[in-house]
Amino acid sequence: MDIKGKIIQKLELQSGTSKAGNAWKKQEYILETLDSYPKKVKFDFFGDRADQYPLEVGDIITLSYDIESREFNGRWYTDIRGYKAMKEDPNMAGAPVPYPPAAGAPAPAPTPDGGMPVPPPADQPPFDQGGMGDDLPF
Repeated sequence: MDIKGKIIQKLELQSGTSKAGNAWKKQEYILETLDSYPKKVKFDFFGDRADQYPLEVGDIITLSYDIESREFNGRWYTDIRGYKAMKEDPNMAGAPVPYPPAAGAPAPAPTPDGGMPVPPPADQPPFDQGGMGDDLPF
């Protein structure tokens, strides 16, 4: 699953040694979605991914993650474990994606503000207000 948002907090790196004697580390972050009603989501990178994806406060990312729940002493705990983070280019944030031009048509020129122009509406037949031109049964 994927979620897009802005890193608003980087928590302290956690590390230790497992019962089996293996070293582990976990880096947790708080991400705020870019929705109309933003939500805050705590997620982590575990093991080598903690070093592979170094994120900082203010980064806008698309996070690929898995959700996993586990039971311990009769209580359930849920983790959001990131496995990939793609940083967005802050200069391109909110830039419109150009629509593809029709086959054989020249590409439209950008508007002065750098955006792409809106295509003109397709020619449509006039609306028959008298209702005499349709063959609908109602």
